[in-house]
Amino acid sequence: MKAMRYHRYGGSDVLDHEEAERPVPGPGQVLVRVAGTSFNPVDIGLRAGALREVFPLSFPHVPGVDLAGTVAELGADVEGWRAGDAVVAFLPMNADGAAAEYVLAPAEVLAPAPRTVELADAAVLPVGGLTAWQALFEHAGLERGQTILVNGAGGAVGGYAVQLAKQAGAVVTATASARSADRLRGYGADRLVGHLDHTTTPVTAEGQPFDVVLNLVATTPEETAALVDLVRDDGALVSTTTPPPAEPGRGIRTARVFARSEADQLAGLAARVDAGQLRIDVAARRPLGDLPAVHDEAAAGRLAGKTVLLP
Repeated sequence: MKAMRYHRYGGSDVLDHEEAERPVPGPGQVLVRVAGTSFNPVDIGLRAGALREVFPLSFPHVPGVDLAGTVAELGADVEGWRAGDAVVAFLPMNADGAAAEYVLAPAEVLAPAPRTVELADAAVLPVGGLTAWQALFEHAGLERGQTILVNGAGGAVGGYAVQLAKQAGAVVTATASARSADRLRGYGADRLVGHLDHTTTPVTAEGQPFDVVLNLVATTPEETAALVDLVRDDGALVSTTTPPPAEPGRGIRTARVFARSEADQLAGLAARVDAGQLRIDVAARRPLGDLPAVHDEAAAGRLAGKTVLLP
């Protein structure tokens, strides 16, 4: 089979589209024929070795933690799946990933794929959707009637967060660039403003503070302090990027989000897609061989939206 692999840590030039052996499922594993994977910023950190202390890799390594595909073969002791089933998964960070024609997945991370979108496009759901869900409901404890600011809502996680927060009965303010405005309004955002550095004053002038602030962009110390100021007493500041202060005062709870694979939650998100309650957005579909260029474009800030890679 063809796979994108790297044999050492390094820049995008270590990524090679090459022949690899088709894996064979062991006990508790499922072999999945990949329909698509998607790029995530963490892929760059893994490839560069920045995360080697937390997620050490064995080489050669196949990237791609987002998976959408069909079950091809079952290992021993696997129940509940059969060949041909369409599945999605958030794969283990340091196992071989889905940037290949086939990938092994632990049976327990698989969830039924949504049926109302192209299977390859469903690869944009696992990491982004689970990050948004866990940030909102596990870390922030968002409840009906609360107000939330999603800072940096234009990306995949932000899009899911806006939709899920609105459906949970929250009043949603989102910061994003103009190119994302119409999409976020369609997702239900009650108010859209520009990026933090342009909007700290107008946001606070309207008397928010917010019950929850979800930060999805890297912020300077000054910007992080400004976000703390936007949280009401006893509220929550949750970040997927810059670590928030551990003890900001005023009873504010803070958390840094590291998403984890949860098949039941992912199945629930897929069901929301099929029910028309959760929309996914795919900016580009590209052949797997373009992955080095995708890494470079992302590092340069030129990757607009979620990109699906097709084996």
